[in-house]
Amino acid sequence: MLTHEPLIRLSVFAAVLLAMAALEFAFPRRPQRLAWRRWPSNLGLVAVATGLLRVVAPAGAVGIAIWAESRGLGLMPAFDVPFWVAAPVAVLLLDMLIYFQHRVFHAVPVLWRLHRVHHADPELDASSGLRFHPVEILLSLAIKGVVVVALGAPPEAVLVFEVLLNATALFNHANVAIPAWLDRPLRWVLVTPDMHRVHHSEIRAETDSDFGFCLSVWDRMFGTYVAEPEKGQLGMVIGVEGLRADREQRIDRLLVQPFRG
Repeated sequence: MLTHEPLIRLSVFAAVLLAMAALEFAFPRRPQRLAWRRWPSNLGLVAVATGLLRVVAPAGAVGIAIWAESRGLGLMPAFDVPFWVAAPVAVLLLDMLIYFQHRVFHAVPVLWRLHRVHHADPELDASSGLRFHPVEILLSLAIKGVVVVALGAPPEAVLVFEVLLNATALFNHANVAIPAWLDRPLRWVLVTPDMHRVHHSEIRAETDSDFGFCLSVWDRMFGTYVAEPEKGQLGMVIGVEGLRADREQRIDRLLVQPFRG
């Protein structure tokens, strides 16, 4: 399994991205005018980030987990936690980590400037799930790496988590109309597109809600869950004021956006 890690991640990523793009075309939730103008920049950001990761940490979080396992590092090996317990617990704790990391990136001004690149997307679709500044991606890997080593998370669990994180990011940013009868029960477990879209509202109280990426339980547990936007799914305004112009969606502008006044 681990020997095929790059192929597994790439295959799942491509399959989910194509599936979401097809569903968005067939069952759009909101009308869009900039989709084909935004996609090159959003895909370009993930390409730049991937290139940097291959230089800085070519093995990624899974490689860090393999390194820690080979040295017996972390709480789980120290307490001899069996794999069948360690693996699901590690996935849950890593998902909770991403929830709290997300909240910190909203609360700390210098981190918000990086994360704002993601929120400045004036429309929301599957490509938005890829739109993160490369520096934020590197910081996220560093945070995950520290926690993976501290836990002694099994490499297989880290791989499962990374695949889930990428797949659900594409899913919950997708501009897909899911019927209410399906969305309501589904969001008790997963972050659905309608739930996560609230997080991309221009209204700050809504931006600072629904932080989860995969499991919705953390928002409910820690009091950040908002069911619907104040202006409704079709009436809400997405993005960041002053950063919605077409030229602001160019990749060169996105890369320097955190460092501009």
